[in-house]
Amino acid sequence: MSNTVSADHTGVTVLSADDLEQAAALLRLGNLVAFPTDTFFALGAVLTGPAIAALFQVKRRMTGNPVPVLLSSVEQVPDVAASFPHLAVALAEAFWPGPLTLVLPARDDVPDGVTAGTGTVGVRVPDHQLARELISRVGGPVTGTSANLSGSPPCKRASDVLTQLGEQIRAVIDAPCGDHSAPSTVVGFSGDAGQEIRVIRTGAISEADLRRVMGSA
Repeated sequence: MSNTVSADHTGVTVLSADDLEQAAALLRLGNLVAFPTDTFFALGAVLTGPAIAALFQVKRRMTGNPVPVLLSSVEQVPDVAASFPHLAVALAEAFWPGPLTLVLPARDDVPDGVTAGTGTVGVRVPDHQLARELISRVGGPVTGTSANLSGSPPCKRASDVLTQLGEQIRAVIDAPCGDHSAPSTVVGFSGDAGQEIRVIRTGAISEADLRRVMGSA
């Protein structure tokens, strides 16, 4: 797809990898922007109530479902998480950047639409330079939920995002996703100090790989 808005999607700005500052500016204004990650296209929104509400509406996503968050680096974890257990740190050191989502205690100022009232937030650093650079330019974490209609297949191409979401989003960055064909593995923590893990969703990282890191943590 070229950096030209198609006739069928005249309300969507199609950006290239060179347009990250424009994409970041749109996100900071509360718009929804789809962008590639190491797994699939993500639907990005800043962590404000109105932006998150718009995301749910566009995806036709039921409220009450938590929204994952993408970070530009591990240093952004304190922006959304109230604590970072030792075992979570060890897993982040082993698998970030990469397809591992860590479910951590959320800060009080994280919108309810993100946490779905769970008191936790799922975070990860994607193994995709464009995605990390975009988040860095935004100046804070953005949502990392898949850029598709709820219940529909995740998208690997900008054209597929436009087919599913069309003019409901403000922009899409037309650049390649990474090679992973599975979503991120999602891990939660329990115990007094978060010393036990619970695999919430198995994805690109196997439970066996997680256990190997835990054994040396």
